[in-house]
Amino acid sequence: MIVVIGEILIDIFQDYERIGGAPFNFAFHLKKLGFPVRFFTRVGNDRHGKRIIDMLEKNGFDLADVQMDSRHSTGTVRVDLDQRGIPHFDIRANVAYDQLDLNIADVPGAAGADMIYFGTLLQRTDAACRQVQRFLSHIKKGARRFCDINLRPPHVNPDAVAGSLRHADLLKVNEAELADIQRAFDGPTEENDVMPWLMETFEIDAVALTRGSRGSLFYCHDETITSPTVPSPSIVDTVGAGDGYAAILAAGCMQQIPWAETLRQASDFAARICGIAGAVPDYDTFYNEFRRLPKGAAVGCE
Repeated sequence: MIVVIGEILIDIFQDYERIGGAPFNFAFHLKKLGFPVRFFTRVGNDRHGKRIIDMLEKNGFDLADVQMDSRHSTGTVRVDLDQRGIPHFDIRANVAYDQLDLNIADVPGAAGADMIYFGTLLQRTDAACRQVQRFLSHIKKGARRFCDINLRPPHVNPDAVAGSLRHADLLKVNEAELADIQRAFDGPTEENDVMPWLMETFEIDAVALTRGSRGSLFYCHDETITSPTVPSPSIVDTVGAGDGYAAILAAGCMQQIPWAETLRQASDFAARICGIAGAVPDYDTFYNEFRRLPKGAAVGCE
């Protein structure tokens, strides 16, 4: 079982709206790939919330995992795309997902999960940060904790970043986020020293560093794997590409696929996400090629 906690929201583009949020995108992809997923989130009792509930029900999510808030509105994000399709986000504050109640006793399946996915946007308030950190501290020993750090200034809580890094077994981070972490925690200035410092300081088993058009790097124990970018035939936008990459990374981890093959598939999947509008496809055949990832020897996620 994969337990995902975090935001689901409405991405508002110039000409259209899409349901999004990094945790939702991650959960949606893994569910379509055939993994058992519980997605715990909170929406407002408004038109956006009702649209989200309808979509989740249509796609087989357990609606008992979705809290309804009568006082706070569903989260929204204004998304502006530049000429290269790269998004810039204006995230609304004080919305329903900020109020998510994460009492682990009331979260079915969480205590026995095989993997927990979490990020930092959900923890932007002190109260929410305390909720998430307490939740993570009660997860069973042996469950993989997958942190997608997802820093979106000014919605960054330093305590949440520090706590999330300390709880992470598997971390996904981009270059800008890594630089922010390096500065915030007085990390080394030499490029070759940063990743060993990060993994040792926060006791992280594996880190995926995404580098945009330059592909990604994966660090695990004494191994470093380079994965080039897979060209996208036509880029509509890059919204959710990193979330798609994270989902395949988790799938490979759960299926004990060798990291090099997992990263190749993750890069391919992210490139295909760039070819659609928004972060998730409207058709299930999008996932056909990725439902049967080749299994291999255990590589550290056993």
